[in-house]
Amino acid sequence: MKKLSQKIVNLLKNKKLKISFAESCTGGLLSSSITSVSGSSKVFTYGLIVYSNQAKINILKVPKSTIIKHGAVSYETCLSMVKNLNKISKTNISLSVTGIAGPKGGTKEKPVGLVYIGLKKGSKTLVKKYLFKNKKRISIQRDAVNKALNLILSFTK
Repeated sequence: MKKLSQKIVNLLKNKKLKISFAESCTGGLLSSSITSVSGSSKVFTYGLIVYSNQAKINILKVPKSTIIKHGAVSYETCLSMVKNLNKISKTNISLSVTGIAGPKGGTKEKPVGLVYIGLKKGSKTLVKKYLFKNKKRISIQRDAVNKALNLILSFTK
């Protein structure tokens, strides 16, 4: 993870790009992976931990109706998170992550390990769905961070 974070910080510095995150299930782990790199202050602008539905609604302006209809862990909520983060932060790249890290909280429709990652760069926006099989909470969080970092890398090259 450290090498990947270093690579991203260097890439963003070289391209003079700024990045922001809105994290739910990763609880700041993604932001921490970037800020652990010396010089990250030149590229990292926002790291919001919007763990509760209340935070998603109040800070990121995710419509309450979206959360009621689709749930906090959904394509729709993740998309709203990343779009609104981008409006707030005005960064070149914005990334949101929401999911169920477990070990409890999963259902048949939305099992533990379900994670959505949203990325917005310029006019391009995408939301990817992942299902991490390792049921250990920290493993799911780390896997989500690794996917997010790889997504940033592939989107920024």
